[in-house]
Amino acid sequence: MRLAHVFAIVAIAAALTAFAGDSTSAPPTTQPQSSPLGFAVKDIDGKPVDLAQYRGNVVLMVNVASRCGYTKQYKGLEELYEKYKDRGLVVIGFPANNFGGQEPGTEAQIKEFCTSKFGVSFPMMSKISVAGGDKHPLYKFLTEAPTAGDFGGEIGWNFTKFLIGRDGQVYARFNSKTDPADAQLVAAIEKGLAAAR
Repeated sequence: MRLAHVFAIVAIAAALTAFAGDSTSAPPTTQPQSSPLGFAVKDIDGKPVDLAQYRGNVVLMVNVASRCGYTKQYKGLEELYEKYKDRGLVVIGFPANNFGGQEPGTEAQIKEFCTSKFGVSFPMMSKISVAGGDKHPLYKFLTEAPTAGDFGGEIGWNFTKFLIGRDGQVYARFNSKTDPADAQLVAAIEKGLAAAR
């Protein structure tokens, strides 16, 4: 009986070794992302969102907060979205509590605040970290070498803005002080929208 067990163990080990050596059954390797639209996140209601659905649009990504001196920019961001959404602009808000504890609320509280106070209708995502040791992979891509390119560097404060073109690549970055109505930001959006899909 013991000898039968030994033979069975040897047979199993041989089968496992053969399987491990079969390159066709090896798990696929994870490819590095080539675009900020290659990531998956969750929306403000906790539902999964594949950012790839926004390819072919111009995307304005903004880390937002409800208790910041720049919170009033929600109004301007919504105005940009309403003005340009039919031409392909998507504004995406990413609530983050990294700076001054200015986004302490739950997703439900954040959603209620930005919709009731500023009429936000553009996509809002669940709260993430945009700086520090727990920085979300999307924001690592946006801010760190080698993927960040000319637009890298740590996020300085709430309402930092990244523009992603129809090709899925970042082509402009604006700091917190840049109002959504700023002429340079508007010109950059219109330049991106003028590009072919």
